[in-house]
Amino acid sequence: MDFQLPAADDPRRIVVREWIAAHPNPTGRVLAEAGYVAPHWPAPFGLAADPIHQIIIDDELAKAGIRRPANPIGIGWAGPTIMFAGTEEQKQKYILRLLSGEDFWCQLFSEPNSGSDLANLGTRAVRDGDEYIVNGQKIWTSGAQHAKYGILIARTNPDAPKHKGVSYFICPMDLPGIEIRPIKEMTGASTFNEVFFTDVRIPAQNLVGEQDEGWRLAKVTLGNERVSLSTGGVLWGSGPTALEMLDAVRERGPVSDPVMRQRLATIYTEHVLLDLIRMRTLSARLRGEQPGPEASIRKVLADEHGQNVMEVARDLLGADGMLRGGVDNSERGAHNGLGGGGGVGLRALEHPGWFDGYMFARSLTIGGGTGEVQRNIVAERVLGLPHDNDVLKGMTWAETQKSLTR
Repeated sequence: MDFQLPAADDPRRIVVREWIAAHPNPTGRVLAEAGYVAPHWPAPFGLAADPIHQIIIDDELAKAGIRRPANPIGIGWAGPTIMFAGTEEQKQKYILRLLSGEDFWCQLFSEPNSGSDLANLGTRAVRDGDEYIVNGQKIWTSGAQHAKYGILIARTNPDAPKHKGVSYFICPMDLPGIEIRPIKEMTGASTFNEVFFTDVRIPAQNLVGEQDEGWRLAKVTLGNERVSLSTGGVLWGSGPTALEMLDAVRERGPVSDPVMRQRLATIYTEHVLLDLIRMRTLSARLRGEQPGPEASIRKVLADEHGQNVMEVARDLLGADGMLRGGVDNSERGAHNGLGGGGGVGLRALEHPGWFDGYMFARSLTIGGGTGEVQRNIVAERVLGLPHDNDVLKGMTWAETQKSLTR
């Protein structure tokens, strides 16, 4: 592994800095057209940048205070799948607008009876001429109430095994027959939704890849999801980073409580290890290797790290951690083992607010594949441990449903 990034005078850095000088406040569309939203994608939507080149671009944009459009499912999951298996018409219609953030996307995968066992999904899509008629229910759909499109997997052949007979669709969220019901969370917000489909007609041209072969594409999406959820801030790529929190604590002077010092040191160690794993993955990509189950390893570590960061922040804030929408302790007295005579001073971390962040962090080890599921993947695909006995092996999906109701 090579952990040394190119120096400030690297020609690739100079190119990016010159572009930023010419576009000091770029819109999402301008960033997308320049290839800077997903620079590792091939032209015309990216720059075919290798991993190190991508890090250089990320670094220079961050230094200039330029943020990419906020469209995590569209850019991180839907886009790569459409690039992998979509038609040229689909790429031209959807890719640039999702990269620019003009079209917000959601993911219609999980169902009430098929969460961890996603391949057991029961939402049906029946071909009717140039359309598919969809009936069923999805749940835990982030941002569905704001999305223009969703990536939908539905069963098109119930007489095939559960990992077969599934198809992958692009679903406009304003189609007749779609009902979205927000789910109130313990944060007080409604990030997630239930989505109901009643005789929804999706054009056949919105099928991605081949009919009945959607599970292969779903795995492409899930692989990108596990990488995307393990990067950036500690709340699935958003919110604060561990270093931001540690910098904010450092501004207030030394920490006197030895237990709190150890917890802060542990957080820093976790951050460094996650960064090293990221660099290891990048080095493998430079050698032409595709990422595999290590995405599950990093997701397990990153999710628990995010919870640790938010728990420490809550304890540092004390009673102030119960307040909503961010806290400014700069005028309060010292407490919770922080020396220096001032307050905790966590102003740099006011997004999304420590109360909301701590409450939301409970979901990190559940969403995107539970920690238990990720550990099973690691056990079977990395450590070579035996698979669980599958008593339904060899059955069609319809046969498995009958056996479960007996």
